[in-house]
Amino acid sequence: MDVLTVTGARKAFGSVKALDGASFTLRQGELLALLGPNGAGKTTVIRAIAGRTRLDAGDISLFGTAVVAGSTRAELGIVPQEIALYRRLSARENLNVFGALQGLSGATLTENVDWALEHTGLSSRASDQVENYSGGMRRRLNIACGIVHRPRVVLLDEPTVGVDPQSRDRIYDMLAALTGQGVSLLLTTHHLEEAEARCNRTVIIDHGRVIAEGTLSELVEQTVGRDRLVTLRLADGSIETSRMRDVATGLPPLLERVRASGSLVDDVEVRGPSLQTVFIHLTGRDLRE
Repeated sequence: MDVLTVTGARKAFGSVKALDGASFTLRQGELLALLGPNGAGKTTVIRAIAGRTRLDAGDISLFGTAVVAGSTRAELGIVPQEIALYRRLSARENLNVFGALQGLSGATLTENVDWALEHTGLSSRASDQVENYSGGMRRRLNIACGIVHRPRVVLLDEPTVGVDPQSRDRIYDMLAALTGQGVSLLLTTHHLEEAEARCNRTVIIDHGRVIAEGTLSELVEQTVGRDRLVTLRLADGSIETSRMRDVATGLPPLLERVRASGSLVDDVEVRGPSLQTVFIHLTGRDLRE
């Protein structure tokens, strides 16, 4: 079921078209990656979904209801890239503040704060001041503050930026637990390998337009195809490459031909099409450029 639908979104800032007819959907219980080069329109579409930017044209609906400023407060959680925490307050105090801003109070606020601390693995450090937290812990608390009101859809802008690999894995495990509860997540990231390994589907946006949407398998079929790149490193230091669909059938005759020429093979590498391959094929540049 589609819980969020963006249709024909257009937004210009002067002569600059930030969004030029962007359309995509977010499904229930999925983790959807929104990828694009800098200036592609990711931030603008996120702000429009959050009701913080008014579109010039197009529609955004959440659970079938049009999104207008303030209308998505209860259903939508927002986790900004910037660490938006009060450093001299404890984790629990921060969550109490953000929960109250979402309209929570009394027993409901206490229950939700306890849940957010437990979900993000911060219960044992709930009373510690945030300024004494590690970078990874601050990231997790940043997420906790965005979900303390138990929203059904969450927007996350670069939720793993600046943290070590162990913290990234823990954050994605947290996100997977949310989707397992039926929560739908839309995130932006500059880490293509994370999006490929952890996200259910991907939306690629460039110059304000959605140029691809689907699972990795679907994107590969639509763009570069399923051929694998086989690289042979020879004993004399040279390299030979070949593309083939069926490696089990195509590799033996390739090795035999190389050996027949008098060359020795030191190493064989087989690489399948990746999200990075698809991204570069579609945009002509790497995500970090």
